[in-house]
Amino acid sequence: MTIYPDSVVLFTGDSITDCGREKENPVANSGLGGGYAHLAASSLLNHVASPDLEIHNRGISGNRVYDLEERLEKDLIELNPDVVSILIGINDTWRRYDSDKLSPADEFKASYARILSAIREKLEADVILLEPFLLPVPEDRMAWREDLDPRITVVRELAVEFGTEYIALDGLFAEAATKAPAAHWLPDGVHPSLAGHSLIAEEWLDRVSFGEA
Repeated sequence: MTIYPDSVVLFTGDSITDCGREKENPVANSGLGGGYAHLAASSLLNHVASPDLEIHNRGISGNRVYDLEERLEKDLIELNPDVVSILIGINDTWRRYDSDKLSPADEFKASYARILSAIREKLEADVILLEPFLLPVPEDRMAWREDLDPRITVVRELAVEFGTEYIALDGLFAEAATKAPAAHWLPDGVHPSLAGHSLIAEEWLDRVSFGEA
C-alpha cells in the first residue's frame, strides 16, 4: 500500500473510526477524531510533508455494514480515494445482543462484497480491511464470540477474494492482552483506549510504503 504526496486516503467504518470526528463540515486533514485514524494521519502528514496529501475520516458511530453500503457513493466513491481503509462489523454483532437485530453472516458478507465490488469497479484504489475485534471486558462479552467469529472469517475471506491488504486486529488485541490487562486496550471490550488506538495505528502504518510524485 503506497502513499504518494498527492494521495487521497480514506478511513471509514463505525465508532472506532469515527472517534469524535467532525461531521458537520468535514474537510481533509482536519477534525479526524481522536482515534487510530487521527494517529495514522498525523504520522502520514509528518512523513510525507506534502500539502497535496488528503486524509479523510468518514466513520460513523453505530454503523453496521448495511449503513456503510447505503452511504457508499457520498462518503466513499465521491471522494475518489487512492487508499480505502475499512473497519466494520462489531455493531453487526452488538445489535444482536442489545436490540435483537440480526445480521446473518451470509447477508453481512453479501453487503460487504457489494461495497468492495463498487470500489473495484469505480475507483483505482488500494484497499485495506481491518477485522472487527473483541476482548472479554466485561466477561459476558465472551458470549458474543458465537456471532463475531464467523464475521471475522467472512472479512478474511473477502480480503482473499478481492486481493486487499488485511490486518488481523482480533488476534493483535488478544496478543496485547497477554502483556497488559484486556481493559488497558479495550475498556469496554470493544472501543479502544488511547493505547488500543495506538496499537491499530502502528499496525496500519507498518503496511505503508511511500512513493515519489
